[in-house]
Amino acid sequence: MMKTLSFCLFLLVSGARLLAADAPAPSVDPRYAAVQAELLALLEADQAGRRRLDEVEKKHGRESAEMQRLWAEIDATDAANLKKLDALLAQHGWLGPKEVGARASSAIFYVIQHADFAAQKKYLPLMRDAVKSGRASAAALAMLEDRLALREGRRQTYGSQIGFDETTGTHDVLPLADPARVDERRAAVGLPPLADYVKQWNIVWDVADYERRLPTLKNTFAP
Repeated sequence: MMKTLSFCLFLLVSGARLLAADAPAPSVDPRYAAVQAELLALLEADQAGRRRLDEVEKKHGRESAEMQRLWAEIDATDAANLKKLDALLAQHGWLGPKEVGARASSAIFYVIQHADFAAQKKYLPLMRDAVKSGRASAAALAMLEDRLALREGRRQTYGSQIGFDETTGTHDVLPLADPARVDERRAAVGLPPLADYVKQWNIVWDVADYERRLPTLKNTFAP
């Protein structure tokens, strides 16, 4: 059975670097100094539990009670973070690097990416507008659109969402539309080739093999 990988987007993982979260912040608009602090606190809360996942899994096992407790903590934090972000977005809108710095701005994406389906749908138009105005990353938007597509029972576009097969103990790219042209789509939004991206899950990307297996791959995000 293919189990959905949490897709934890640690700040230490290449996907996070694509969002420029670690880039030096330009001079921040002083009007948003307090909001920047709030966003940075949200980012730390979002990542704190997720940074422990690998250690706890290695020590206790993927299906252990310890992992379940950790995920329960993460889920509770995600829900609390979303409430705080709702209030910030209602007051200020989507704040970009020029207002709060790249790292603080990326917190908006992380909280939404780890939110429930309804919140992701709600904020998708806002994020699309933010990308057009340079306040959000096209690469980050691609990841959100992939997750929403899978949650709606469709195939993802950019291959950002990865699943874990409990039977084989291996990871795989969740159902992807037009695999042969995925790198064209990824390049258009600033994402690296899929073969490079999936190496962090020990996946060897073979388009022909993937296309052969695609009809039998399960979308574990689908309702």
